[in-house]
Amino acid sequence: MDIRNIAIIAHVDHGKTTLVDELLKQSGAFRENQAVAERAMDSNDIERERGITILAKCTSVEWKGTRINIVDTPGHADFGGEVERILSMVDGVCLLVDAAEGPMPQTKFVTSKALALGLRPIVVLNKVDKPDAEPDRALDECFDLFANLGADDRQLDFPHIYASGRAGWADAELDGPRKDLSALFDLIVRHVEAPRQIAQAKKPFRMLATTLSADPFIGRILTGRVESGTLKVGETVKALSRKSEKIEQFRVTKILAFRGLSQQPIDIAEAGDIVTLAGMTKATVADTICDLSVELAIPAQPIDPPTISVTFGINDSPLAGRDGKKVQSRVIRERLMKEAETNVAIKVTDTPGGEAFEVAGRGELQMGVLIENMRREGFELSISRPQVLFKDQDGVRMEPVEEVTIDVDDEYTGAVVEKLTGPRKGDLVEMKPAGAGKTRIIAHVPSRGLIGYQGEFLTDTRGSGVLNRIFHGWTPHKGPIQGRRQGVLISIENGTAVAYALWNLEERGKMFVVPQDPVYEGMIIGENSRDNDLEVNPLKGKKLTNVRASGTDEAVRLTPPVVMSLEQAIAYIDDDELVEVTPNAIRLRKRYLDPHERKRQSRSA
Repeated sequence: MDIRNIAIIAHVDHGKTTLVDELLKQSGAFRENQAVAERAMDSNDIERERGITILAKCTSVEWKGTRINIVDTPGHADFGGEVERILSMVDGVCLLVDAAEGPMPQTKFVTSKALALGLRPIVVLNKVDKPDAEPDRALDECFDLFANLGADDRQLDFPHIYASGRAGWADAELDGPRKDLSALFDLIVRHVEAPRQIAQAKKPFRMLATTLSADPFIGRILTGRVESGTLKVGETVKALSRKSEKIEQFRVTKILAFRGLSQQPIDIAEAGDIVTLAGMTKATVADTICDLSVELAIPAQPIDPPTISVTFGINDSPLAGRDGKKVQSRVIRERLMKEAETNVAIKVTDTPGGEAFEVAGRGELQMGVLIENMRREGFELSISRPQVLFKDQDGVRMEPVEEVTIDVDDEYTGAVVEKLTGPRKGDLVEMKPAGAGKTRIIAHVPSRGLIGYQGEFLTDTRGSGVLNRIFHGWTPHKGPIQGRRQGVLISIENGTAVAYALWNLEERGKMFVVPQDPVYEGMIIGENSRDNDLEVNPLKGKKLTNVRASGTDEAVRLTPPVVMSLEQAIAYIDDDELVEVTPNAIRLRKRYLDPHERKRQSRSA
């Protein structure tokens, strides 16, 4: 069967996974009466809750005798490690752009990787049926984006198509019949080249492993595209590392191919197809699975280095072990090493003492997803504030800089620009009207300055602003950047929070806890209205006497507390604070729980 391998690229929430749903339905991948969940490719619980794609996934459809292997790529730069590997499996890309918003930062990130590999794009202008859609402007911006990213003449001569993924239609003309997606299917078959590997079918078998996973029944499995030759079930192959060193020799126990949303066993893997192999015990991502006669490994794409690190430690608070079952450092280390094996964008190193582990990755969102997965698996952890990774270049200390794109109402523009260019030491690149009373701001800001800024940004823009960020490059160190301005309220007692005590503490600042919440000495229970830390007693009850007086029976009415998400808590803490993460709770605390040690640290600071 003729084969086409294509990846779909889009910014977060531009309709990529919804379009794949329609491609699957209209190609006949589902039965007529089959129940299919919305956004079927987002199979992970966190992906469904947040509405973002985290893991790259493959699917396959048949159209007029041609098998089209479709790869759904993550839309966020924090998961770029998935993108860089997966693009080596495809021969073309389908760039999905919101006709109202145009190309956005995450689009730019993945597109630059695809153009660098020489892939020719197809531009799909999605959501053209929205009232604020401007498809012609979005198309011009796509051309400008490709030109700025260094696209060659072949790539700049790209076809485009108008579509509505939710309505399930795509047409070559804006005023077309709007019936189905047949025009998009035909364009993919016509424009995307057949895998060049098909011509190498008679050479020895070679395949570059791009994703690693585990199956409860068949064990360790690796997915990739067959670069040359064919492979049958039961044959013996070997795995070579990137340096062409032999890792292991094994017998292939199963070959799986993507058919719709499921994988089905097949007897033979052919050149150009995307398949999954089972039977190995040591081979991993970026290794070459090949015939015993092959000596050289397939070159693997280099992965961009991590930019931030977070320390994962055991939970040593007085409440440790109450919620989770996995609390030992040995178990935490095994889980992190397992994650680093499947996710090449993460690096794990042991700290002196072996009680904590430095985890380096791309961004706060990537770390937040990893921690969220671990807490759902029953882990208890203590998490430090994210630290930016620096590097030395010709004797100069360099720090990572991110390109920030902000869409904000005109009235809040001044506050946003002032925060970015002032205390956070960013450089304003561009500011232009975005229509409908909004302004688009583009700035280059040090990664250090953006840690903890998301919550402040939402407050400044009354929740109406949209902030997108992407790694831009390295710049000489810009000196100290001011952190959080407010101090915190610290409990000096162990026990259960009392409503009367919290009511009296409200004039000191915002509360993070509610009555009957367990608290302990050193736990952060609120934010101080001033810039210093304050030790308070949240257990102090009302003194009762047999004498009636005005004010004695005053009703206790508490202001609702500030409830932080995991990412907000990690971004909020200071260098001497930790986030305590358990399956049922997220708490903040001082790094040093002993009050004497805490006072000594505050004096030295």
